[in-house]
Amino acid sequence: MIADEVGPVEILARAGRMRPLSAAGALRASGEGRVAASLAASTEPLRDAAVLIGLVGRPGSGGLDLIMIRRTDGLRVHSGEVALPGGKIDPEDASPVEAALREAEEEVGLRSSLVEPVGLLAPYPTPSGFRVFPVIGLVGGTPTLVPNPGEVAEVFSVPLDFVLDPGNHREESFEHASGRRHYFSLQYGHHRIWGVTGNILRRFYEEVFR
Repeated sequence: MIADEVGPVEILARAGRMRPLSAAGALRASGEGRVAASLAASTEPLRDAAVLIGLVGRPGSGGLDLIMIRRTDGLRVHSGEVALPGGKIDPEDASPVEAALREAEEEVGLRSSLVEPVGLLAPYPTPSGFRVFPVIGLVGGTPTLVPNPGEVAEVFSVPLDFVLDPGNHREESFEHASGRRHYFSLQYGHHRIWGVTGNILRRFYEEVFR
């Protein structure tokens, strides 16, 4: 049963349903997440990436908000799309956790020292050839977030309770050269959260709260 207003205490209480942070290296080595070939754009090995499911306290409330971004128009890929902060895992990154925190700091100025990573979701393979590691983290204080204009047009927050309400999850599909692709979408105000990001948030609900 999901509480009406999910706060940090409940997130920590459900950490046992997440993949432990110490398992990140093993998950990468095992290749977990390389599921049906129809998900991949090619037969090439998937490239690793990480995103941050960053949960920050909502002012005047015991609840949490999810930090999200809208990518800058004109980017080569994912132009103008709503996403979670994150990006490719660089060779210098010690783990998916470090990569997610680094990317969040680069994209929206979220200092990694303010984030308490609490767990991982199962890696998610994307049609564009990435294996994405979602990192769940609690953000302390009330950080001032400033979008990097070269990558991010807007940073905004979505109430976690909205994300965790399956009534807000709409299953959609589209035709692709490799066949019909299915995904979840959420409409929050004028922001449409869909595709890989929608599916990762659906996985967050299913793995941790369902």
